[in-house]
Amino acid sequence: MSNTVVTTDVEVKTWGGGNEPLKASYGKMMMWFFIVSDALTFSGFLAAYGFSRFKFIEYWPIADEVFTHVPFLHGQELPMIYVAFMTFVLIMSSVTMVLAVDAGHHLNKAKVTVYMLLTIIGGLIFVGSQAWEWSTFIKGDHGAVQTKGGNILQFVNTEGHRVALRDFVVAGSHERVQQDSKNGLWFVSESTLPTYTVEEVIQGLESHKDILVRTQTINEHGHKTVLSREESLKQLKNNGKVVVEGANLHVNEYGSPLFADFFFFITGFHGFHVFSGVIINIIIFFNVILGTYEKRKSYEMVEKVGLYWHFVDLVWVFVFTFFYLV
Repeated sequence: MSNTVVTTDVEVKTWGGGNEPLKASYGKMMMWFFIVSDALTFSGFLAAYGFSRFKFIEYWPIADEVFTHVPFLHGQELPMIYVAFMTFVLIMSSVTMVLAVDAGHHLNKAKVTVYMLLTIIGGLIFVGSQAWEWSTFIKGDHGAVQTKGGNILQFVNTEGHRVALRDFVVAGSHERVQQDSKNGLWFVSESTLPTYTVEEVIQGLESHKDILVRTQTINEHGHKTVLSREESLKQLKNNGKVVVEGANLHVNEYGSPLFADFFFFITGFHGFHVFSGVIINIIIFFNVILGTYEKRKSYEMVEKVGLYWHFVDLVWVFVFTFFYLV
């Protein structure tokens, strides 16, 4: 069958595949289609996050007060330090991927192997760091009390620094049974019981005159509102409902539960992309070692996974900006 169309004035050749359009192979074109579609997905998620934050701007957690932990440095508050380290590692892995692609263009198997290995290590460090951050976020650090209206009451000293429940609350000796199907209540299910009860928190607050309640409402100065001593006791006694430790899809000791929902969903979705990229890079890495691309005289496969890896890095820049900086 002819691949030409004959007109009255000129003979026009139709595209029969190969390196058209844009001088890109079929594999590269499909990778670009995937990247564009995935970019639209992330854009939708981040747009939803932005609209939700704008709607509840007065109650949204402050990132500098949430992400303050660093491994092996317990008890020290270092805002954004470890998140910045994670971001640096991921960006550097993108640099090593560029070097791997460039080495592939020069058919330098040894350099491709080294740079691919460094990229994989960077990806693993990032995924491991994100898993640790999730664990820390879920476990919590200070604890808080949720009111009957769903608001979060935190505790600070007279200087405005957060105070953990364990620093002023003493757990009682009474034993409370967790409700679940095992004790015959098949229609009732409770999550893990908190360490303290609201009554114990009230007793601890009454015995420590230097501790105040801080609400999740942000004032005109950009800080959470701190109540007076009398208002602190009144708010806790009249509205205290349950003690909250850490964050999950239902409660969040740092503030609005919606923040935790978006955090788990978007960072988890991105983490899945990074983990998938690491697995693919490992497969390509072993193919490089086996000389698969050396025999083909082409390292285009390295370039294709490189496009995906750069996309994952770029998405993290936006996630980092939305969740941690803005």
